[in-house]
Amino acid sequence: MKAYSVDFRQKIVDAYENKEGSIRQVAKRFKVAPSFVQKLLKRYQEVESLSPLPHGGGFSSKLVGKIDVIEQLLDEKNDATLKELSQGFQKKTGIQVSSSTICRALQKLKLTRKKNTARSSSRK
Repeated sequence: MKAYSVDFRQKIVDAYENKEGSIRQVAKRFKVAPSFVQKLLKRYQEVESLSPLPHGGGFSSKLVGKIDVIEQLLDEKNDATLKELSQGFQKKTGIQVSSSTICRALQKLKLTRKKNTARSSSRK
């Protein structure tokens, strides 16, 4: 979700400072959470800035720089399941990843997993 614009933030602060309502009333008027208004007012009083804070970060993918390993695995066995790709990836790199992680990597590569009709008919 994108951060609220500085103009919008300024309108909220102005509405509160002009005594157009309490924090809850201002929040309801602008359709934001009361905690957002409270934090915005506190930040404006302390730092005198309404600009949004930078993104806090997050976890980086275990596959950064290792997508080529998945491509190699697919070249070796193009009908491998996600579980098989995950196990093969662990054998080659020593990094354990989930099937979901492999699936997201395949989506980034714009590859789809198709069922092998020979495999599915042999399991019946």
